[in-house]
Amino acid sequence: MSKFYEKVAYHDVEEDIQSQKSMDKWIFGLLLIVIGFVPLIVLGSVIEVQSPLITNISTLMGGEKGDLFTHYKALVVVIITVLATLLFMAKILFMNGRIRKTKLNYAIGAFAVIIVLSTIFSPNITIALHGQYNRSDGAISWLCYLALFFIAMNIEYPKKVVKYVTYAFTPLTIINFIIISFNFTGNDLLQHGWMNKLVTLFLPGDVNLSEGSHLVGTLNHGNYMSGMFAIIATMFLVNSIVSKNMLDKISSFVLSILSILIVLMSLSTSGFLTMIVMLPIILWIAFKHDKKMFALGQVIVFCIASVAGVHVLAKENAKVWDESFGFFISSNPYQEESISFNSDIFNWDNRVYAADAQFELPAPAESGVGAGSGRVYIWSYIIDLVKDRPMLGYGLDTLIYNFPHNNKDARANLETQEVIVDKPHNMYLGILYGTGIIGFVAFLALILIVVGRSLKAVLNGKTSTIVLAVATLAFLCQAVFNDTLPGTAAPLFIILGIMQKKGSEDLTSEHIDEV
Repeated sequence: MSKFYEKVAYHDVEEDIQSQKSMDKWIFGLLLIVIGFVPLIVLGSVIEVQSPLITNISTLMGGEKGDLFTHYKALVVVIITVLATLLFMAKILFMNGRIRKTKLNYAIGAFAVIIVLSTIFSPNITIALHGQYNRSDGAISWLCYLALFFIAMNIEYPKKVVKYVTYAFTPLTIINFIIISFNFTGNDLLQHGWMNKLVTLFLPGDVNLSEGSHLVGTLNHGNYMSGMFAIIATMFLVNSIVSKNMLDKISSFVLSILSILIVLMSLSTSGFLTMIVMLPIILWIAFKHDKKMFALGQVIVFCIASVAGVHVLAKENAKVWDESFGFFISSNPYQEESISFNSDIFNWDNRVYAADAQFELPAPAESGVGAGSGRVYIWSYIIDLVKDRPMLGYGLDTLIYNFPHNNKDARANLETQEVIVDKPHNMYLGILYGTGIIGFVAFLALILIVVGRSLKAVLNGKTSTIVLAVATLAFLCQAVFNDTLPGTAAPLFIILGIMQKKGSEDLTSEHIDEV
């Protein structure tokens, strides 16, 4: 009788293991959809916005608002998060699944609780819950990011998980290279009838795109395009270095070149600076490679191709230089010098003078752009806002309704006083503003653990997850200059989760082998 029960118990264990593997495959498939498909969604939507302010500034007013890049991305992220969570819970509850014991669990749980509390006590609860109509980066989206991150670090993956992830980014890179190339050369795809019909597929019949709309890529803005494809360029270049398959090496290298060209055509400095910061890490990986000369040669060729790309593209648009090497070198060799005339040449003495005793208004500040394209100016005022609500913040993605827009120094930092600041341009300050000091500490704890694991993989130089490690570090680097969105943050938080799972396994297995 005891043998019978032993067989039944063994059979149940085997059945649970097989069921867990099957469930993990389904969940991984959903995660790949978020990585490869969600960033590609570009569909118009009309949303009814209830503004918390009474104002005559159109950007801050309520009413029907149009969005092209975010609404459906966020919707798909929510749907997939719910499906993945249900499958994951079924695995835990009915298939004897296990949740990893890690300090990250406490950081994720604490941060999620603070997000909920900051939303409840936000001055703009509805906005904090959903986010702005054209960003959708409120509490719902952030809870989805955390759920996807948590699930990703608690499932098993196939041995070729890194390949699957890089493959998922391949269509995104090729499609965006085509779109941005058309836009950069003045032949915007949104002006073509077929593209216009495609992106307005779900719009009401009486709603059209506004005149002058253009399509830089499948992400909202050049800033996001630049930051995202700097991450992808880093990932593909490292994959080209460490891959043992020659076809994979070549294809990844080509995709890394396409990605850096997208960064340059995005006309935003954030991606270029990210590449500069990541370059020493990439060189370290190449130096640690078994075939270091060949690996270093790949990095050198990539750098030469990037410089050549700046030269060719800057001849078409001089701003390419300004948003790349122009960050370090003030003079632009591709900018035509304008000839200025001295007005004193035409001194005809036919001027009219006011009385000597007169009331003089203070001269307005000259129009200009502050440090970091105005970011430092925005960040300084965000810190002042945090001082007023230090504990739980204002709620995520509500900055547009709380930022002091009518500052006298706005003109000197944002070119004109009419600019409406709608985002912090910094993921970390966005968290500090949105969730307060408590939420920021929990988030910082999460980030430090992630960075520690990623740096270990990079310093080791030979773990299979090194590609995901550099993508993680590049994401956290460009986040100093960029915000999060469903189309960028959801895929990257999944990569962070996979990195925590696979990185832990790689380092543990290597430690065992050494022992």
